[in-house]
Amino acid sequence: MADGKLRMTEQRRVILEELRKVKTHPTADEVYELVRRRLPRISMGTVYRNLDILSESGEILKLDSGPQMRFDGDTKDHYHVRCVRCGRVGDLHVEPIPGLDKFVGSGREFDIIGYRLEFIGICPSCREDRKKGEKKRI
Repeated sequence: MADGKLRMTEQRRVILEELRKVKTHPTADEVYELVRRRLPRISMGTVYRNLDILSESGEILKLDSGPQMRFDGDTKDHYHVRCVRCGRVGDLHVEPIPGLDKFVGSGREFDIIGYRLEFIGICPSCREDRKKGEKKRI
């Protein structure tokens, strides 16, 4: 990558393709399981190393604000929501606020180079589990 170009090995290409197919924001372990279906001999270390390389090059997003690092094949500006119970991450389908980084960075000590906005909540599955648990206690 000395010339700024990412060499697209077969492993990187398959990891990228699998990440772009799913909307679930998988963990590295989940990416490994997806990729192993196509490349049965790939190692976990190779997946981890290539996820780091792909995120550093801007080909994927690394979501590292929760208990487990997750990855996103969609690099367009968008917001995420994370379940505080199970850690599931989803995309919020709302228009990003234009110029938010400029507004926040204006006149500040830091040079703002980007941002990640993540909302927290309870996913539908955990909400249902909680409702079932409340009914059992009654």
